[in-house]
Amino acid sequence: MEQVADLAGGHADRPWDKRIRELVRPDVLILDDFAMRQLGAAQADGLCELVSERQGRSLTITSNRAPSDWYPLFPNPVVAESLLDRLINTSHQVIMNGPSYRPNKRPRNPTEK
Repeated sequence: MEQVADLAGGHADRPWDKRIRELVRPDVLILDDFAMRQLGAAQADGLCELVSERQGRSLTITSNRAPSDWYPLFPNPVVAESLLDRLINTSHQVIMNGPSYRPNKRPRNPTEK
C-alpha cells in the first residue's frame, strides 16, 4: 500500500505526471483522515485533478469531519465547490457516531487488573 504525504510536491521537477498516473491506476484509492487541516492552493488543485482523473473509479474517503465542514478548508471556493460537488454528490455516505474504539485498544498498565 502506497502512502502519499503531499499532492502539491513534484510540479517543478515534473514527476507530477508520473505521480498522478500512479494514483489513477489502482482499482480503489483510499484517502484516510481527509480534511484534517486546511489545504494549500497547490494541494487543493492537485486533489481536484486527482479526483477528476479518477472519475468513475472507486475512491474511499475517511474523515472525522462532516462533508459540510470541508468547504472552509479550501483556499479557493471555486475549487472547493468543483471538487466537493464531485465527491459528495456521487457518493454513498456512511456516518458513524459513537465513542472511539481507540481507548479499548490502548495497552494496559501492568499494574491494572
